[in-house]
Amino acid sequence: MFRERLSRFQSKLAESGIDVALITDDDNVYYLTGYYDYLHMEFGRPTILVVPKDGDTLLITPTIDLNSAEAAAQVDRIAAWNDGMGNEWREELPAAVKGVARVAIEPGHMPPPVRAYVNDLVDADRLTSATPILNDMRMIKSAQELQLARHAGEVATSMMKAGRAAIGDGVPEFEVAIATSQAGTRKAAELLATHYDDADMSPNTHFLQIMASGSDIIKTHHRASTRVMRAGDPVFLCFCGMTNFHRFKLGFDRTFWIGDAPDDQVAVYEVAVASQKAALAALRPGVTAESIHAEYAEVIQGADYEYPFRCGRATGFSFLEAPQLVTGDTTIIQPGMVLAVDGSVSVETFRAQVGDSFIITEDGWEPLTHHPKSVEEVIL
Repeated sequence: MFRERLSRFQSKLAESGIDVALITDDDNVYYLTGYYDYLHMEFGRPTILVVPKDGDTLLITPTIDLNSAEAAAQVDRIAAWNDGMGNEWREELPAAVKGVARVAIEPGHMPPPVRAYVNDLVDADRLTSATPILNDMRMIKSAQELQLARHAGEVATSMMKAGRAAIGDGVPEFEVAIATSQAGTRKAAELLATHYDDADMSPNTHFLQIMASGSDIIKTHHRASTRVMRAGDPVFLCFCGMTNFHRFKLGFDRTFWIGDAPDDQVAVYEVAVASQKAALAALRPGVTAESIHAEYAEVIQGADYEYPFRCGRATGFSFLEAPQLVTGDTTIIQPGMVLAVDGSVSVETFRAQVGDSFIITEDGWEPLTHHPKSVEEVIL
């Protein structure tokens, strides 16, 4: 799978008149080579994938991760570098770009020190972006990726069920986060053991639970805290970061109430649900991404609210991929895309959101996440 992607990427580089690409985004390095590390943060130790339009591929990575790279990376050569030794990660780059006419980089995903060094090596008029090529490659998922998406949906659904069951009067928010993490990890472990031969892939969730309750409900990306939930509270659960099975990401959100839901909040919630329903009624191959957003926005604005954010986004091995369901994105929706589609309304003292993920099929869509959303079913 990874070798085929690298080969296809090389062909696309040649078609675009690009001699070599320097890939530094963690998710793209994984997409092309199968290599990743669990640090997944900027730690002053860049990894750089060097992909010529023809010839051998090269992975430049820290010595501390060499064992992992040798076990996972589907590349022709690995060059390890160590902290403070020689020219570190810079050692191999001059030869990689010497004498070539065009060099592609990822402008939005290259660490500043690496970008500064590349700028010293390559004149600005020889630099171009590899991002459009990779976005296009990753837009339509393979059969293997779609299976990962379905399994990610099972993990997300397990987390939502566990979170719902843990919500209650007198329960602190962090207890909900513990319940969702345990449920997601156990479901992921079950799926990995049943369907995958990959003992290195961790089943554990590794993202702080996004949730908010009571007066904090208006804080969109609030993390689970020590706040104790009470009867009558609205509660928001989001798994857009925690749904990360075998590195495949999805979006998934629900709003609940404990015991009772005030009429004014219900009215806002029903508009949010209706906005997602309108978007899904329009979602199918052949339409533009922005047209889906337009249907969602029309429902919200027709109820005299402003839409709070884009209707949705593509997901995959990154939390945000192309296309986005927003005004200005004229990408044509195609079978094989995976999209998170939201409905949401925000007012001064309350916020309602429902969101699910879908595979685009030949004639519509296939849901990946599952949980009730009618008012009666989200009052606990």
